[in-house]
Amino acid sequence: MLLAIDTATRALSLALHDGSDVYAEYTWQTESRHTVELVPAIHNVLRQVRLTPQDLTHLAVAQGPGSFNGLRVGFSVAQSFAFSLNVPLIAVPTLDITAAAQPPLTEDLIAFAQAGRGRLCAAAYRWQADQGWQVQGETRIDSPAALFAAFSAPHTPTRLAGEVDNTVREAVHQLNTEADRQLHLTAPALALRRATFLAELAWARFRSGERGDPLRAVPFYLHQPGVPHP
Repeated sequence: MLLAIDTATRALSLALHDGSDVYAEYTWQTESRHTVELVPAIHNVLRQVRLTPQDLTHLAVAQGPGSFNGLRVGFSVAQSFAFSLNVPLIAVPTLDITAAAQPPLTEDLIAFAQAGRGRLCAAAYRWQADQGWQVQGETRIDSPAALFAAFSAPHTPTRLAGEVDNTVREAVHQLNTEADRQLHLTAPALALRRATFLAELAWARFRSGERGDPLRAVPFYLHQPGVPHP
């Protein structure tokens, strides 16, 4: 049984996935209470499906980018479980989790997450039939308008998936009306970052032979433009 933990932003998510079936998923918004809420939520999810931590055989954690505190808490808990239970741990990039939830599209995709102080972290993705959504180039941090303009082209339909607020909506409206963009926000259910997709990405990597050394699972902090995607 794999436990997936995503604490990269205020949207927290947990999932229990045995590689074939989803046993539980719990996703909620927190007001920067990651430290207080995460461990009790893990024990509640395990108890709900009549499991204990000793039933866990694999772990996965959202790698970032995201908030410093959120990532710190997620990695601290994930690595504590990994070392105490002697089970493997894989870190999966945050924006890959968002992209994985999107259906196949001919449109380009911009996956993004809130980065605080009116900024987003974002990356461009393109669908490949044999590999799913694949990141194109680097992950960047900037204002919503600057990122969406940089990752899209005039008159080219582009899908946006991520945590939406009024700043994001205003940027989309401005670029569509003033810069000849064709930006479309995905449905809220698809924009929500869910740990089930984190779990499935991690299972794919485990099946490909990745060992999941907990010491090699490190957070990805995006502090400035130009930092490459991990």
